[in-house]
Amino acid sequence: MKKNLSACTTVLVGRNATIDGSTMAARNDDTFGPLTPQRFVTYPAYHNHPNQVKAYLNKCVIDRPADGYRYQGTPNVDYRTEGVFDESGFNEKNVGMSATESVYANERVLACDPLNTETGINEDLVVAATLPFIDSARDGVAYLGKLVAKYGSAEGNGIIFSDKKDVWYMEIVTGHHWVAQRIPDDSYAVTGNRVAIQQVDFNDPDNFMWSDGIQEFVEKNHLNPDKYGWDFRHIFGTADIFDQHYNTPRQWYGHKVLNPSVDFDPLDFDIPFIMQTNHRITLEDVQKILSSHYQGTPYDPLGHEGTEKQKQLFRPISLNRTQNSHILQVRNDLPEAASTIMWMSFGVPTFTPYIPFFGNAEDIDVSYRETPEKLNMDLKSAYWMYRTLSMLVESHHAEFSKEDLDYLKDSREYLYRWVNEIAPQVKGMEPSEVSDFLSSKTHEMVAEMAKRTKNLMAELVMHGLELSKLTFKIDKNL
Repeated sequence: MKKNLSACTTVLVGRNATIDGSTMAARNDDTFGPLTPQRFVTYPAYHNHPNQVKAYLNKCVIDRPADGYRYQGTPNVDYRTEGVFDESGFNEKNVGMSATESVYANERVLACDPLNTETGINEDLVVAATLPFIDSARDGVAYLGKLVAKYGSAEGNGIIFSDKKDVWYMEIVTGHHWVAQRIPDDSYAVTGNRVAIQQVDFNDPDNFMWSDGIQEFVEKNHLNPDKYGWDFRHIFGTADIFDQHYNTPRQWYGHKVLNPSVDFDPLDFDIPFIMQTNHRITLEDVQKILSSHYQGTPYDPLGHEGTEKQKQLFRPISLNRTQNSHILQVRNDLPEAASTIMWMSFGVPTFTPYIPFFGNAEDIDVSYRETPEKLNMDLKSAYWMYRTLSMLVESHHAEFSKEDLDYLKDSREYLYRWVNEIAPQVKGMEPSEVSDFLSSKTHEMVAEMAKRTKNLMAELVMHGLELSKLTFKIDKNL
C-alpha cells in the first residue's frame, strides 16, 4: 500500500465548553507535499442500491448498504494517484465526520496484531464507507468499529465524529483494536499524530467504547507497561525523539492557547489529551490553534525571538502542506436545518480565512466543486486562489502580514454576521426550500469573499513591486 507521511492536528470542544453551546470538531488535513489539490463536493443520497466502495491505495473493497444518506466530502483531485480521501463533512442527519488523524502504534503491539495493509480499511475510503450510514456521533464509532472487525485496518487512524450533543474521538491503532472516548461537555481536547487517549474506564460505556477483546488481548500478550491503570497511550502509543519534535509540541501549543496559565513542557510525552479551561472557547480560539506556528515563542519560524536552531526545532501546526483546515460546528442556537456548519480554509490557514458551508446546502459553488490539478491564473478556483494568497503573504511576511491580518479580521466579522443573518431565515421552510435557499446565499457569500481576496492580492502585488531590490536612483532626469 502506498503510504506517505500524513500529519494532522486535531482540536475537539464539548458543547458546555464553548461560548455559544455548540460542539466543535476541528482538524488540519496535512499531506505529504505542499500541493495536493482538493475540491469540495456533495454526494447524493441513494436508495435500494447495494454497492461497494473501493480504495485506490490498496486492495480494500467495502460492501455498502442499499440505502445511504447525502453527505459532503473534500476529495483529492488526482484521486487515482493520491487516493480519494474525502476527509470532512456532514451528512443529511447532521452528523459530522473528520478522518483521519494519523497515529502510530509501537512495534510491541503491532507484532501481536499487525496492520492489514493489503486489504484493510484506510483513510482513502473511510468517510465514504461510514458517513452515509450513521445517525449520530456514537453511531459512527459503532459502525466503523464493525467495519474494522470485518476488514481490519490498514493504518493507524484517529477519527472524529460529532453531532449537536456529542464529540467522539476514535483511535484505531492495530489491525483490529481501537478505543473511542467521548469528549466531556465541559472540556476540550488537543492532539497531533500520537495516540492521544489515556486512562480508559471500562466501567463507563457511556463515555468509552472499544474493540471486542481488547483487554484480553493486552493481558494475554503482556502489553501493559504500567503497574496500575489502563493507559491506552502507554500501551499502544509511541514515545520517541520523533514525537518530541514532530508531535508533542503541537499538543503543548494548543493547551497554551486555550489554557495560558498552564505550564507544560513541549517535550513531555504525557501532556494531557483532555482538559478544562476557565473561559468559554470561541470559534476564533480553535482557528488560532489550527493556523498557528508557535507565535509568541522562540520556536516560531516566522518570528524574531528565537535562534535559527530554535525556529527549526519543532514542526509547526499550520504548514504549506495543510490542504484543508476545517472546523465542524453544530450550533444548538440555530434552526436545526441550518445548525451544521463546516468552516473551511483551502489555503494555508495562517494566511487565509475559514469559509462557512452549511451542511444542508447541497449545491456547492463551482469555485470549490471544480479544482484544476494545476494553477490557472484566472484564479476561478477557490483552492488555487487561497493558496496563491498564502504564497504572496509569506513571500514578504514582514511587509504583508499587517494587511493580511486586517483582511482576516474583516473576513471573520463579515462571515459571522452572514451566518447569524442567514441561518434563522430557514425556520419553517420545507427541506427542499432550505437547501435551495442556503445554496443560493452561499454562492453570494463565496463570490463576495473571492472579490475581497482578489482585491487584497492586487494590493499585495503592487506593494511587492515597490519592494524590488532592482532599483537605483541617481537623478530623476537620467
